[in-house]
Amino acid sequence: MINIYRVVSSLPLLFVTLSVQYEEAESKSEAEAKKFLDRGNSLLGAGQLVDALSQYNLAIENDPDNYMAYYKRATVYLALGKSKAALPDLEKSMKLKPDFTAAIVNRGNILLKMGKLKEARAAYEHTLRVDQQHKEALDKIQTLEPFEMLLQEADKLVTQNKFAEAADFYSRVIMSVPWDATLREKRAKVYMNSGEVYKALDDYRAITQLVPDSTDVFYKMSSLHYQIGDLEESLTDIRECLKLDQDHKVCKPHYRKVKKLTKQLGMAQDFTNEQQYDDAIDKYHQALETESQNWIYTQRIKTKICHCHSKAQHTQEALKLCGEIIEKDGNNVDALIDRAEAHIQNEMYDDAINDYQRAKELEDTQRTQDGLQRAQKLLKQSQKRDYYKILGVKRNARKKEINKAYRKLAMEWHPDKHEGEEKKKAEKMFMDIAAAKEVLTDPDMRQKFDNGEDPLDPEEQQQRQQWGNPFGFNPFGSGGGGHHFKFHFN
Repeated sequence: MINIYRVVSSLPLLFVTLSVQYEEAESKSEAEAKKFLDRGNSLLGAGQLVDALSQYNLAIENDPDNYMAYYKRATVYLALGKSKAALPDLEKSMKLKPDFTAAIVNRGNILLKMGKLKEARAAYEHTLRVDQQHKEALDKIQTLEPFEMLLQEADKLVTQNKFAEAADFYSRVIMSVPWDATLREKRAKVYMNSGEVYKALDDYRAITQLVPDSTDVFYKMSSLHYQIGDLEESLTDIRECLKLDQDHKVCKPHYRKVKKLTKQLGMAQDFTNEQQYDDAIDKYHQALETESQNWIYTQRIKTKICHCHSKAQHTQEALKLCGEIIEKDGNNVDALIDRAEAHIQNEMYDDAINDYQRAKELEDTQRTQDGLQRAQKLLKQSQKRDYYKILGVKRNARKKEINKAYRKLAMEWHPDKHEGEEKKKAEKMFMDIAAAKEVLTDPDMRQKFDNGEDPLDPEEQQQRQQWGNPFGFNPFGSGGGGHHFKFHFN
């Protein structure tokens, strides 16, 4: 039988033992917590925030009532930009030590940045009750004073359509309240109304960082980028919306349209790069069917079609379309250059010079400088010897056409078929015909001629004297009379 008296009499000793053991364990935990806290402080001072955070977590596990560990962890969260995670730790630190002004004022700072002005004021007033001379709390209360008045005035200015002034008032508040998504959206709207799209986009971008589920904001950003012609950014933004909600009823159809237009324009550009101009034109026309309302895209696409017509030497189409574009936008440098090239193809050098001069006024770059110089050379050249005119072929004639024209004219003007004064004329014509064939069937020489330079003109080229004539050969032999020259037709 258990001796009840003996058991009861031993209880006080047991309680004392347990109490001592608990105090020893608690003391050990507090010592461990201090060790982790000290390590965390060293890492925080070295800027190793993630490692410092893990040490503060261990400190709190070992000593859940250590107000400083919560405060330090909140400091790391703030440094990492996680203000919402910092708030509970600051509140816990305040609860454990109600007169801890550092935690109180920092909580007020977070609330202020979040736009919770009344709660922030309460936190600063709490700080001043603990320390009446707390400088930061006094300064922040003075900062808060005009905010309410500024916001009321900004809202009033919006109703009066004074958007630029309203934006200024909102901005003065946002400098101290950067994490208020509602305030950011208000300013974004007034920026939109005042035409400052990129500033509006900056505010919307900030909102996506402040609000986890920002599908509507991503849609607004995508729409804005689309409206100003930035397809790549529009596509990026709308994809972010679909990451949050893959079946979003507004983002999904917008994504399809942006993706389709991006693909069409990309394929058209690839065709252009590969000099498949007719295929590029077809693809650009498909893009016009996809987007026929937005002036930025229609003008941009038509400018690309104009370029392809010019490069493909569809002269009349290029002149017509480029002219329509320039009529609507006289500052379109690309259209001016492409129309100038079409004028050159049409041998309208004065018109080409006018277009290049206008392009150079708008964009003084290498391409406009080179183009103007080339057009001026071609005008000067047209007043001298024109190899295309000599053979009677177009500037885009192929080698086969050039050879055919040459054979026909060479037979007609062969010196042996003429006599007397007519023979001298035939010799001159025959030399010009031979020179034209030499230049236009040689890719390098033809390129020089197309750039406004006569490769056989001694004034423009280094003289080649060894053959005694400007183009380096003598079709009449050493006698110069033509009786040693033999000409064969296939």
